[in-house]
Amino acid sequence: MNTVFFGSKSDASTRMLTQPLTVLETGVYRGPHFYSHTPMIRIMADLGRLEDWPSNRIPGFTEQLLALLPGLKRHGCSYRRRGGLVQRLEQGTWLGHVAEHVALELQTLAGTRVTRGKTRGVKGRPGVYNIMFAYQYEDVGLLAGRIALELVDSLLPDELAGAEGLDRIVEMRSAFDFQRRLDELKHLVRRSGYGPTTQALVDEAERRGIPVMRLNNGSLIQLGHGRFQQRIRASISGRTSLIAVEAAGDKDFTKQLLADSGIPVPRGVVVRDVEDAIWAARRLRYPLVTKPLDGNHGRGVTIGIRDEDQLRFGFAQALAEAKGRRDIIVEQYFDGRDHRILVVNGELVAVAERVPAHVIGDGVCTIAALIERVNQDPRRGDGHEKVMTRIKVDALVLEYLERSGLTPNSVPAAGQWVQLRATANLSTGGTAIDRTNEIHPDNAEIARRAALVIGLDIAGIDFMAPDISRSVRDTGGGVIEVNAAPGFRMHIEPSEGSPRDVAKPVIEMLFPRGRRSRVPILAVTGTNGKSTTARMLKHILRYTGCTVGLTSTSGVYINDQLVSPGDATGPRSARMVLRDPTVEVAVLETARGGMLREGLAFRHADVGAFLNVAEDHLGLKGIHTVEDLADLKALVVETVRRDGTSVLNADDPIVRSKARRAGGSIAWFSLKGAADMPQWLCDHIENGGMAVVREPGDEGGCIVLHKDGRRELVMAAGAIPATLHGQAEFNIANSCAAIAMAVAHGVPLITIRSALSSFQSTFEQNPGRLNVHDAHGFRVILDYAHNAAGLTALGKVVTGLRRRYPRTVGVISIPGDRRDEDIVEMGRIAADLFDELVFREDPATRGRPRGEIMRLLRQGALEAGTQPSNIHLIAGEAEATETGLILAMPGDLVVITPTEVEAAWRQVLHFCPRKAAPAPTQRLTTVA
Repeated sequence: MNTVFFGSKSDASTRMLTQPLTVLETGVYRGPHFYSHTPMIRIMADLGRLEDWPSNRIPGFTEQLLALLPGLKRHGCSYRRRGGLVQRLEQGTWLGHVAEHVALELQTLAGTRVTRGKTRGVKGRPGVYNIMFAYQYEDVGLLAGRIALELVDSLLPDELAGAEGLDRIVEMRSAFDFQRRLDELKHLVRRSGYGPTTQALVDEAERRGIPVMRLNNGSLIQLGHGRFQQRIRASISGRTSLIAVEAAGDKDFTKQLLADSGIPVPRGVVVRDVEDAIWAARRLRYPLVTKPLDGNHGRGVTIGIRDEDQLRFGFAQALAEAKGRRDIIVEQYFDGRDHRILVVNGELVAVAERVPAHVIGDGVCTIAALIERVNQDPRRGDGHEKVMTRIKVDALVLEYLERSGLTPNSVPAAGQWVQLRATANLSTGGTAIDRTNEIHPDNAEIARRAALVIGLDIAGIDFMAPDISRSVRDTGGGVIEVNAAPGFRMHIEPSEGSPRDVAKPVIEMLFPRGRRSRVPILAVTGTNGKSTTARMLKHILRYTGCTVGLTSTSGVYINDQLVSPGDATGPRSARMVLRDPTVEVAVLETARGGMLREGLAFRHADVGAFLNVAEDHLGLKGIHTVEDLADLKALVVETVRRDGTSVLNADDPIVRSKARRAGGSIAWFSLKGAADMPQWLCDHIENGGMAVVREPGDEGGCIVLHKDGRRELVMAAGAIPATLHGQAEFNIANSCAAIAMAVAHGVPLITIRSALSSFQSTFEQNPGRLNVHDAHGFRVILDYAHNAAGLTALGKVVTGLRRRYPRTVGVISIPGDRRDEDIVEMGRIAADLFDELVFREDPATRGRPRGEIMRLLRQGALEAGTQPSNIHLIAGEAEATETGLILAMPGDLVVITPTEVEAAWRQVLHFCPRKAAPAPTQRLTTVA
């Protein structure tokens, strides 16, 4: 074992260096998150012995790294200038930070330029870091992170090397092949990335602020949210007619439609065998073209056929590419230059002349060598990954060369232009020259009408003309094909001429100026009250007549229909709402778990509410303090648009401290009205700011709106049934938050009053939140008070009601992922509220031994003075609920805090006191 003495970043002055770098977790942030608003890959790594070996202590490390990745010299890092990273490397930086920059550079080399990254130490865990970097495609980013760690490991001396947790231990470091791994990453980019057409449309949508959601691993994209969404797949839009696509796919039928409309097209026939083709050739006369009836991308097309042998070859090529049909077109050959005319929404937007794949001789190299040289052009790639495609020598190339008496081994003279294919498709190596400004009006009108006749909203017209600047009615030529889903790359980045912004007219067709693309997003977060506030808000918005999508702890709702049950407070459920084609406004309860796991499902909220923050879920996922938790939850209001509203709790000092980070204008809510209002809130109101406050009075007082210097009474707090005549103060606070959000959204006060006056704490309207049942001779309150702050708030209601009931019974639990002190505190609070205590455990103890949660709850209750005989420990939730109901005497108050809310409510409804044992204590299963 080696011991190295070094002034390290860790608290210890010495460190035993025995462990290799280990990957502990990987994750994907798909939206704004705790560390950044940029989507990022996260790798949690323990540097192990490498914690004491920054870059400047490893001989030759920086030099080898920069030799492999010279692009790192451009990285600005924290200095935000070229060369900043190199300076950090020379001064000494930790290898997790190095891996972050390597992952970014690898993605750039693979063809997806990304620039943002962060590496942060994990609190309380020396040597453990979250390595985070931006990505364009998730799987590419994850692979880049893995390769980055492999690469860094390969540059270390043997005594420091070895990385674990990458699915396997990197054992054969000498076998690390940088170029092979980079090629794998490039291949993944080609497989996962958007093609040029889709990318152009996505980029234009994002420039317009239109949300983009990828719906599959291909090019099916949702643009916009909810009822305003449109879909595209490459250049097929959701508006593209299926009939039109099918018509365009039948080339013979296309020509018939066009000819019937007076559009010049070549004469031709459909044949099914080569003898029919030969017979048709005698009638049509050479030169001819053969192609599959339903082909595309120029596959199987042979042009300029001048004799029977060439016709037989062309027929065979077309037949090989036919999609399950033997129908082959034989038609006249229009002599001239090949053009692609793009028509969008009935308007011509771009024209490109397509030049067939070719080479120019130098008198020395063979045609094969010249092709290889042309393919070295960095603008050429495989398939549609780049603006031009590499030229491949296939049977069509060999046949076309043979027509001129050439082979790939021929050496053309210097300056000799050698055409390699008859067709000019970019997918077969052709190039493009922009001719948009040169097209004759007659030709433009012919192309425009061709798209309209077929019925395509986005059409690529293949147009043959000797000179595009002259009318084909004078020179001959015309339309040879109409294509659905035309590619854009020849217009976006032509080989010669001006690029054309062809994505813009497509997006303008789908989203005309003034048309909305997003549904309003109203997001709610906080430690307690999120569900009730979100449901109140949904209830208010339903009164406006719009279709509301809601995410909550009980599921995803579209209006009042539960479409997906279960805890739905994360980004996956939010995306479900935003994808729903009927939703007009989204109300998203947003919990900490989803934000920590993958960030938010949206980039911007229109209204965001931060209700409160209390000690809950601490010690999990790097959140150790209430301040950490507040920083995380503040993310919701950070994302509020400039013209939106952040709703904040004026009575919570930690929430108040986050106001400087909130977006849009600030609207406060408070239970401290009139004389109790702090001066800063008075100043906010006097300056025209918005606030919703509860002013004191009978049955909870009244709720007042201050806005634009005016004071308006909203309603009496006790008039909201969910407040239990004003006794449930936490629901008064929730009502104030919901009112502020509704007003910020533009809902009239009269609508808000009507809605809240009918919002009750029933299971149907607000499941698991202060649900009351009185049918068994005693009162049952079901409430999901799952932390100390929630139980304290519920306790105020219990205390207010206590004088009405001879005894109180509490069935209490807390999730096992809370700290020991949190569980003990929950037991103390419960002891002050209830005469009889039934402590239980969640169905899942979340890593704790069975019985430990109940033991800690019991400890807290005993410390608070509860007699042991009044504490009952029941492991199962259903058994504990039944025990609490059995313990109740006529006139008692029973409070149940369930995990499985629906099951517990059914149990309450179906409980039959007459079947209860006369001595309930005999039915208890007590765990020591």
